[in-house]
Amino acid sequence: MVALFLGSHALYNFDQRKRKPTPTHLAFVYSPLQNFQLELFLSPVFVIAYFSPVHRGLYNQRCYSSVTLFEDSVLHVNVEGADTEALYVCTPGKVPIMESVTDVLQAAIDWASLAFEAPFARADVFGVHIGGHLFVEGLLFVVIFYLLSQKSYKPPKRPLTDKEIDELCDEWTPEPLIPVLPEEMQCEPPQLESAAGPHTIISGKEVVNLASANYLGLLGHKKLLDSCTSSLEKYGVGSCGPRGFYGTIDVHLDCEARIAKFLGTPDSILYSYGLSTNFSAIPAFSKKGDIIVVDEGVHWGIQNGLHLSRSTIVYFKHNDMASLQRILEKITVEKKRAKEIRRYIVIEAVYQNSGQIAPLDEIIILKEKYRFRLLMDESNSFGVLGHSGRGLTEYYGVPIEKIDIVTAAMGHSLAAEGGFCTGSARVIDHQRLSSSGYVFSASLPPYLASAAISAIDVLEENPNLITKLKENVALLWAGLSGLHGLKIVSNPHSPIVFLKLKDSTGSLKSDLQLLEDIADQLLREHNVFVVVSKRSTLDKCPLPVGIRLFVSAGHSQADLEKVCESLNSVVPSVLNNRR
Repeated sequence: MVALFLGSHALYNFDQRKRKPTPTHLAFVYSPLQNFQLELFLSPVFVIAYFSPVHRGLYNQRCYSSVTLFEDSVLHVNVEGADTEALYVCTPGKVPIMESVTDVLQAAIDWASLAFEAPFARADVFGVHIGGHLFVEGLLFVVIFYLLSQKSYKPPKRPLTDKEIDELCDEWTPEPLIPVLPEEMQCEPPQLESAAGPHTIISGKEVVNLASANYLGLLGHKKLLDSCTSSLEKYGVGSCGPRGFYGTIDVHLDCEARIAKFLGTPDSILYSYGLSTNFSAIPAFSKKGDIIVVDEGVHWGIQNGLHLSRSTIVYFKHNDMASLQRILEKITVEKKRAKEIRRYIVIEAVYQNSGQIAPLDEIIILKEKYRFRLLMDESNSFGVLGHSGRGLTEYYGVPIEKIDIVTAAMGHSLAAEGGFCTGSARVIDHQRLSSSGYVFSASLPPYLASAAISAIDVLEENPNLITKLKENVALLWAGLSGLHGLKIVSNPHSPIVFLKLKDSTGSLKSDLQLLEDIADQLLREHNVFVVVSKRSTLDKCPLPVGIRLFVSAGHSQADLEKVCESLNSVVPSVLNNRR
């Protein structure tokens, strides 16, 4: 094994024809040993000198003085710092003749030492220090050779036989079509055997119903039933087509105009399903690249609309205006194109997951300061808040023109179905062309539009319904204020009284099971029907779970007193048994 490093120090090339030395380069190999030895090999073409082993300091300090090659093939070496001079005589084309077995063994040892030390030696290549490069080069060579020697993958030349195909099919296990439901989601909810009014029938027993958002108690109202009956006789059950394809009926236009008149907006648009309102309205206005700042406590319908919009979503802490302001400030400062893209704030007037009321007056100030648009869902505030039931804007005394887009479901206060969006004429006209739920879904059944119109008429004719609802909420608050183990976290004016555990178990699954046990015992032993805020696997709301009580104007004082007594009896019992 021979390793050569060309340096800038001259030796001489030996030309056999002219027998005269000519300049060439000297190759040096270094070793940390202190002994210094020169071995000479002459060939017909060139002379190679190996200093093996050589002390590093000798070369670095330029301790050699001269190397002379004579025409009689005698090499004379003078080395500064050494006591002796070496004189070697060799025949061209041959290695030095060993005169004894000892010389042969010594030469073999020297060659083995050289082969072992060469990869780890230091060398000068045109004055540049290089260390250990032979080892690296050798390793790379082995890797390259290995990679080149590998055969590339080739598909089998023959097709699989029927037997092999059958065997592969038998071994294949497909993924489940739907994810496996967690244990807490596998229980069957109670089945109602009558209308979901203030009282309903479950398993043959009449119970007090606080699980339905029938805020004004209009479910089963005679005027609504008469309106639906006449509408069914005139229009039939369904519309059999989207609004833009012969699915628009005059009662749809009447309902849109009635809602707009009641809220004081230029125009409104109807949707055939409550959740599809947010599914469609949000993606119709906000696209990829736009920014939506949204409260972390919004319900799943809004969450899905945000997902479908493909916009950049930024959540602020639930009902925390300081958090909202920090995010708006950050977006405005960091986004260089902030003024060129659409920016929205999305909130609920009354949050379904907490019963809290959004501070609309403060949000309007931040909206105008940072130039954001505001979308507000009034599903749980329409017909409830304000002295006439016109929602959160009336509750705070804010002009509705300050809200860019207002949405609501009609399945709560109006005791119908479907949803609506209201606002300026431009906002509504844009949805008629761009909102998927409006363009592609069959329009709202005519009898439900008639029922919504009648419900608004009843609300305007009977403002005492709102007063009665507020009294019932206050009565429930008074009866549950000292409840052991649970506390009320909702707003005192909210129609949703939300109870959560004072001391969480630390596990969502355990908290849900504890609340489910309370609800089951209330229904089984006290005939009180309440619902736990159980969320689907798709719902990403981070707020704590709890028991949600939907208060209705149709509940009597006796109903609410029974609910309070039952909760004060059951909750401590269940919590103590768990401990």
